[in-house]
Amino acid sequence: MNGLINYVSCAVLWLCLVVKAPDLLRHRRDPYLGAICAVLGLAGLCFLLGAPPTVGAVNRLSGVPNLAAPLTYAAITGYCAASQVLIVRWRGGPRVDRTVRRWTLAYAVVVLGIGVLFALGDAPVERRTDLDTYYAKTPFLAQMIVLYLVAHLTAVTVTTCSALRWARQVRGHLRAGLTLLGAGALCGAGYSAAKLVAVVARWSGRDWSALGTAVSPAAAGLGALLTVVGVLVPLVVPRVTEWRHAGRTYARLGPLERVLDDLLTRRALRLPRPRFASPGTRLMWRQTSIHNALGYLDAYLDRDLYDRTRASVLAGTDDPERAEAAAWAAVITDAVRREAHPAPAVAHAGPPGPPVGPAPGPAALGRIADVLATAPPVPAAPAAVPSGTSTVGTG
Repeated sequence: MNGLINYVSCAVLWLCLVVKAPDLLRHRRDPYLGAICAVLGLAGLCFLLGAPPTVGAVNRLSGVPNLAAPLTYAAITGYCAASQVLIVRWRGGPRVDRTVRRWTLAYAVVVLGIGVLFALGDAPVERRTDLDTYYAKTPFLAQMIVLYLVAHLTAVTVTTCSALRWARQVRGHLRAGLTLLGAGALCGAGYSAAKLVAVVARWSGRDWSALGTAVSPAAAGLGALLTVVGVLVPLVVPRVTEWRHAGRTYARLGPLERVLDDLLTRRALRLPRPRFASPGTRLMWRQTSIHNALGYLDAYLDRDLYDRTRASVLAGTDDPERAEAAAWAAVITDAVRREAHPAPAVAHAGPPGPPVGPAPGPAALGRIADVLATAPPVPAAPAAVPSGTSTVGTG
């Protein structure tokens, strides 16, 4: 009994807690976030205290045989209460605070009862794995064991019913999270049910301690895993989806940035590239670089070229968005060329003309990049520059 599974489970749970800790520090008054962190922390504590080496260490250091048992039972009870509070907070409603107070008070009484009953009982023989069945007939200790098992079974049963009933009313990642949470609570019910059966069997003179030493820990481990995954799915999936979208958009804008790369480098318009940044931060960096370049090219954007290109593409595709993207691609390519190789006589041929239009937004930038990626436009200069026509516009 080296407790490896317990310690690995505890490490995983507390790693998740460490990941969520910065959010908790930034939003200390968020009760929902607090409930999530409580579930992760207490679930890990249950595995830590339940590991046989930890049980032996606690008993030895305290000098009280089996002191680890009520500590573990109290942690399990607290985990049950935190799980139920999380469901209540998750769902919301007009009576959330009152319901949370009731669950908290009820399980605080259970924890107090566990401590009192253990103090009143007599457990001189250390039992690291089968204390439930070994002391199932001992006064006060038997009541303590039944109290924590019934409290645990009640909480996980309510959690299972609440989570699965609510899962039928929602869709997407929330439904997946609730289903996993309900399945985890159901496995938790298997933990306490197996131990209760072993205790009742002990009362009748049978030795079914294997239910408590083999079946229950397996059910608890699986239940904790499913519960934690169920809690994290609604939190992680939206963020992962956002990162994937940002990563794809970042890659999509690559052709447009490459067209502007020489300008960005020569004029030092590009901010320092962020290191070890999230996809969203890298996307913002690329969009900022593109907008900096377009702002610099403001005086080189040709409205006449924009109008001619837009009209030509619109006539051929009957797609306004495609036509606008092609027109922007044409004037950007043309502006980059003329900025690098200015022609003063043409640039000052007349007064400023009408602006090209407002700077393209994020969606329009993506369409412009698509045009540049598939068929980079090579603007054809008109045979002559009419009097009064300007290459000046605003991005």
